[in-house]
Amino acid sequence: MDYTSITSRKWFKPLVIVGIIILIIMMIIPIFSSRFNRAVTLEENVNTSVSNISKEEQRRVDLFNNLVDAVESARTFEQTTQTKIAEARSQANKGQVGEALLTINNVVEAYPEIKTTDLYKQTMTEFSVTENRLAGYREQYNQDVRSYNAYVRKFGNSIILGLMGYDKKDYKYLDYKVNNNEARNLFNQ
Repeated sequence: MDYTSITSRKWFKPLVIVGIIILIIMMIIPIFSSRFNRAVTLEENVNTSVSNISKEEQRRVDLFNNLVDAVESARTFEQTTQTKIAEARSQANKGQVGEALLTINNVVEAYPEIKTTDLYKQTMTEFSVTENRLAGYREQYNQDVRSYNAYVRKFGNSIILGLMGYDKKDYKYLDYKVNNNEARNLFNQ
């Protein structure tokens, strides 16, 4: 049997066409799937960045509550200490030096157990760490948004991903500018 007799049969041409179509599909599938998978990865990076920012913002709120508790504890301690010192002075003025000395000793003995100042310092350090991490997470979010939108908008990708339902997302870039002219004195001092 020779080549011309095989190609002249009715079944050969449709078989060649089906083979070419299968070959084209086999070449297109990796292109579509790789672009789709890359878009999914970039989208998940943006979602992770948003989650990291939310987590750090919650941490900041928790630290603020800890700081308020530390300041309140320090205020209460100072108030109690001043009251006891005034009481000791009063006792000393009345000639009750022994009782005054006992009151002062109680205040002095209680002082080393107060950990409010250390808690305050630790909380302020944690605030600094949290703010630095938030700044890093915001920058990472902005980079992830830029990467996603650039990838989805590129020629070729926009066509293929558009067919698959992907389009540029309307993410907001995060830019936090602080106006120090509007800073407030929280403690009215």
